[in-house]
Amino acid sequence: MNVAYAEDPTSASADRVRRSTAFQLNQKIDSEIDESIATHHHASREEIIRRIEALDKEWDVERVLEVNASTLALTGLVLGLTANRKWFFLPGVVLPFLLQHGLQGWCPPLPVLRRLGVRTRGEIDREKYALKGLLKQR
Repeated sequence: MNVAYAEDPTSASADRVRRSTAFQLNQKIDSEIDESIATHHHASREEIIRRIEALDKEWDVERVLEVNASTLALTGLVLGLTANRKWFFLPGVVLPFLLQHGLQGWCPPLPVLRRLGVRTRGEIDREKYALKGLLKQR
Protein backbone atom coordinates (compact mmCIF):
# COMPACT_ATOMS: atom_id res chain seq x y z
CA MET A 1 0.00 0.00 0.00
CA ASN A 2 2.62 2.60 1.12
CA VAL A 3 2.24 5.02 -1.81
CA ALA A 4 3.02 8.72 -1.54
CA TYR A 5 1.06 11.06 -3.80
CA ALA A 6 2.08 14.58 -4.75
CA GLU A 7 -0.85 16.03 -2.78
CA ASP A 8 -0.20 13.72 0.18
CA PRO A 9 0.53 15.96 3.22
CA THR A 10 2.90 13.32 4.56
CA SER A 11 5.12 13.31 1.47
CA ALA A 12 8.70 14.35 2.20
CA SER A 13 8.49 17.46 0.03
CA ALA A 14 5.51 18.78 2.01
CA ASP A 15 6.93 18.27 5.50
CA ARG A 16 10.19 19.58 6.97
CA VAL A 17 10.29 16.93 9.69
CA ARG A 18 9.91 14.11 7.17
CA ARG A 19 12.65 15.65 5.01
CA SER A 20 14.90 15.62 8.08
CA THR A 21 14.02 12.01 8.96
CA ALA A 22 15.83 8.99 7.56
CA PHE A 23 14.03 7.48 4.57
CA GLN A 24 13.79 4.05 6.22
CA LEU A 25 12.20 5.54 9.32
CA ASN A 26 9.62 7.42 7.23
CA GLN A 27 8.88 4.14 5.44
CA LYS A 28 8.42 2.36 8.77
CA ILE A 29 6.01 5.03 10.02
CA ASP A 30 4.10 4.97 6.72
CA SER A 31 3.87 1.17 6.89
CA GLU A 32 2.49 1.35 10.42
CA ILE A 33 -0.15 3.84 9.25
CA ASP A 34 -1.05 1.60 6.32
CA GLU A 35 -1.28 -1.42 8.65
CA SER A 36 -3.57 0.46 11.03
CA ILE A 37 -5.85 1.48 8.18
CA ALA A 38 -5.90 -2.08 6.81
CA THR A 39 -6.58 -3.51 10.29
CA HIS A 40 -9.51 -1.17 10.81
CA HIS A 41 -10.93 -1.86 7.34
CA HIS A 42 -12.97 -4.74 8.77
CA ALA A 43 -13.33 -3.32 12.27
CA SER A 44 -16.62 -2.28 13.78
CA ARG A 45 -17.82 1.29 13.63
CA GLU A 46 -17.18 1.65 17.37
CA GLU A 47 -13.59 0.43 17.06
CA ILE A 48 -12.90 2.91 14.27
CA ILE A 49 -14.43 5.74 16.31
CA ARG A 50 -12.26 4.78 19.32
CA ARG A 51 -9.15 4.84 17.12
CA ILE A 52 -10.08 8.26 15.71
CA GLU A 53 -10.58 9.56 19.25
CA ALA A 54 -7.12 8.22 20.19
CA LEU A 55 -5.63 9.94 17.14
CA ASP A 56 -7.27 13.22 18.22
CA LYS A 57 -5.36 12.94 21.51
CA GLU A 58 -2.02 11.87 19.99
CA TRP A 59 0.74 14.45 20.35
CA ASP A 60 2.63 15.28 17.18
CA VAL A 61 6.40 15.80 17.06
CA GLU A 62 6.07 19.61 17.07
CA ARG A 63 4.05 19.57 20.29
CA VAL A 64 6.42 17.11 21.97
CA LEU A 65 9.45 19.24 21.05
CA GLU A 66 7.80 22.49 22.15
CA VAL A 67 6.60 21.12 25.50
CA ASN A 68 9.88 19.38 26.30
CA ALA A 69 12.01 22.37 25.29
CA SER A 70 9.93 24.86 27.24
CA THR A 71 9.85 22.57 30.29
CA LEU A 72 13.63 22.15 30.26
CA ALA A 73 14.23 25.87 29.64
CA LEU A 74 11.85 26.93 32.40
CA THR A 75 13.35 24.38 34.79
CA GLY A 76 16.85 25.66 34.04
CA LEU A 77 15.71 29.25 34.54
CA VAL A 78 14.03 28.53 37.89
CA LEU A 79 16.96 26.46 39.15
CA GLY A 80 19.40 29.11 37.92
CA LEU A 81 17.55 31.75 39.91
CA THR A 82 16.99 29.69 43.05
CA ALA A 83 19.68 27.02 43.31
CA ASN A 84 22.81 27.59 41.27
CA ARG A 85 23.63 29.87 38.35
CA LYS A 86 25.12 26.89 36.49
CA TRP A 87 21.55 25.81 35.68
CA PHE A 88 21.30 28.73 33.24
CA PHE A 89 23.31 26.47 30.95
CA LEU A 90 20.20 24.32 30.37
CA PRO A 91 18.04 26.96 28.65
CA GLY A 92 21.21 28.11 26.86
CA VAL A 93 21.40 24.68 25.19
CA VAL A 94 17.71 23.87 24.78
CA LEU A 95 16.46 27.15 23.30
CA PRO A 96 18.95 27.18 20.37
CA PHE A 97 17.78 23.64 19.54
CA LEU A 98 14.19 24.87 19.45
CA LEU A 99 15.21 27.82 17.30
CA GLN A 100 17.10 25.49 14.96
CA HIS A 101 14.02 23.30 14.65
CA GLY A 102 11.84 26.32 13.90
CA LEU A 103 14.19 27.54 11.17
CA GLN A 104 15.37 24.27 9.63
CA GLY A 105 12.87 21.63 10.71
CA TRP A 106 15.60 19.64 12.43
CA CYS A 107 17.19 19.58 15.87
CA PRO A 108 19.22 16.96 17.77
CA PRO A 109 16.25 15.41 19.67
CA LEU A 110 14.25 14.93 16.46
CA PRO A 111 15.82 11.62 15.32
CA VAL A 112 15.30 10.17 18.81
CA LEU A 113 11.65 11.21 18.91
CA ARG A 114 11.04 9.82 15.42
CA ARG A 115 12.64 6.49 16.39
CA LEU A 116 10.32 6.43 19.38
CA GLY A 117 7.42 6.67 16.93
CA VAL A 118 6.39 10.29 17.46
CA ARG A 119 4.60 11.27 14.26
CA THR A 120 3.98 14.51 12.42
CA ARG A 121 0.52 16.09 12.35
CA GLY A 122 0.28 15.13 8.67
CA GLU A 123 1.01 11.48 9.44
CA ILE A 124 -1.57 11.40 12.22
CA ASP A 125 -4.12 13.13 9.98
CA ARG A 126 -3.49 10.73 7.10
CA GLU A 127 -4.53 7.83 9.32
CA LYS A 128 -7.40 9.76 10.86
CA TYR A 129 -8.97 10.85 7.58
CA ALA A 130 -8.54 7.41 6.03
CA LEU A 131 -10.45 5.98 9.00
CA LYS A 132 -13.13 8.65 8.62
CA GLY A 133 -13.42 7.55 5.00
CA LEU A 134 -14.02 4.00 6.20
CA LEU A 135 -16.79 5.27 8.47
CA LYS A 136 -18.53 6.96 5.52
CA GLN A 137 -18.51 3.66 3.64
CA ARG A 138 -20.63 2.05 6.38
